[in-house]
This record gives sequence, structure tokens and C-alpha cells, in this order.
Amino acid sequence: MRAGLIGHPLGHSISPAIFAAAFAAAGVDATYEPWDTEPDVLAARIEALRGDGFLGASVTIPFKEAVVPMLDGTEAAAKTCGAVNTIVHEDGKLIGCNSDVAGFARSLNEDAGFDARGKRCVLLGSGGASRAVGLALVEAGASVIYVVGRQPRRVEGVVLALKGLTRPGTTISWAYWGDGSFLRALAEADLVVNCTPVGTAGSPTAGQSPIEATRVAATCTVFDLVYNPSTTPLVAAAQARGAKAVGGLGMLVYQAAEQFKLWTGKDPDVPVMLKAAKEALAAA
Repeated sequence: MRAGLIGHPLGHSISPAIFAAAFAAAGVDATYEPWDTEPDVLAARIEALRGDGFLGASVTIPFKEAVVPMLDGTEAAAKTCGAVNTIVHEDGKLIGCNSDVAGFARSLNEDAGFDARGKRCVLLGSGGASRAVGLALVEAGASVIYVVGRQPRRVEGVVLALKGLTRPGTTISWAYWGDGSFLRALAEADLVVNCTPVGTAGSPTAGQSPIEATRVAATCTVFDLVYNPSTTPLVAAAQARGAKAVGGLGMLVYQAAEQFKLWTGKDPDVPVMLKAAKEALAAA
């Protein structure tokens, strides 16, 4: 059986090592491959998953929203946030799921020790990851979720998707990157989540931070979804300021564990997956 990662570019991914360890620990005869996919061949890549022998695929930047209309259906979390990071092959049909929501919620709780109930949260970025993180924060009872981005239509799309899910006591708002309301929101935030790829090792933004850490309070918790390097420029700067800050490795492993279960029906050995992730990251 085969599974793989669809995205572009994929040079930094350690997911193959994580899934190799998970499959071996569970005795599952399967492989996991990086499928670097140019946008113009995305549809063909998705269609190939209908073939025999495919468990499905992981989906990463920049395709989490683009794949949705190419599938036969979506489960609840993916439908709700409008983004898919997991494709499951079920008898020739392709079902879109979103394990980022559960993965982020678990890492926010276990790795960052942060309870979002009643808190003010700022999301940097307006892609599929931002939608999943926003949904997790809505479900956790955040009081304010502030979405920030550079592309007005994308920001508004995230906000509209989340507003339809809000419960009493939760406000969804937005700002354009760098404007006055954005800077005020950063200063007042209890949680800032970087949902952009800025700072990823090997990328054009390697060594960079999406924001100046001096813009956030020392009492703020900073969560960077970027996992490579393990200590990103944003995490390092926030920690130097005295803020609590964590990277995205835990989320990567926890969402992968959800994917493993969706594909195989088996409970994964999460400690084995986490160990493999740390070893692969250290080697990289």
C-alpha cells in the first residue's frame, strides 16, 4: 500500500520518516513518499490516488483549499473550515479530511500548556492552516480570533468561514498585515499563531520571522506552525523576550497520528512517531 505527501516545494519535509516509523511499529505493509507537485499537474496527481494500492495522501502548502473540489466528499472538520490536509481512499472514492484541527488543539494543550477559553488570539496568515487553527480555537472557546493577512479576499474568506461557526462569547475579526489595528491586536494578544511558512529552513524566508517579537507582550504565548528548524526565528525571539513559545513539531506528529488512523483504522504509536520526527529533524 502507498501514501504520500502532496505539496510544493517539499524539500524540508520529515513526514516520510514519521510514517515509516509508524507503519513499522504497527506492522503495516505500506510506504509513504514525497510527491512534489506543480500546480498544473495537481488534478492528475489527485486522480491517480483512485488507483488500487493507495491509502490516500497528506496535503500541504499550497493545496489545502485547491484540492477540495477535486474530491468526492469531505468529512465534518474539512467541510467546516474549507481546507483538506488528508485524503482517504475509500473503495475508489476520495474523501477529504482535516487532521490539522485535532493536531493543533492537542499540541496547544500538551506542548504549549495553553487554554484558549476566553483568550484573545491572533492568527498570522490566511491559508488552509489558518482555517484549521481558527476552527480549533472556536471549539476551544476563544473570546477573540483575529485573522491577519496580505491578501484581502483570502483573509475575508477565512473570517466568513469562521463566523458561521462562532458560539456566543466569540468574536471573529481581521486586519491587513502591518496596519494599526494589526499592531494593536498583537500587543493585546494572549496567543499568536504563525500559520505562514515564513522561517522554514531551506525556503526563501529561512532565517526570517513573520513579525517582530517586540510587538507581543512577554505574557503572550507564541505558537509557530513551522517545525523546521525546531527553534524558528520567531520562537527564539519570543523566548528571548520572556514569552512562552513553541514550534510546530508536536502538531506535525499529532496530525500525522490522526492521518495514520484514518488510513489504517489502527491506533498509532505516537511516541515512536515523535522520536522519528526528532531524529529526522536533527539529521536535516
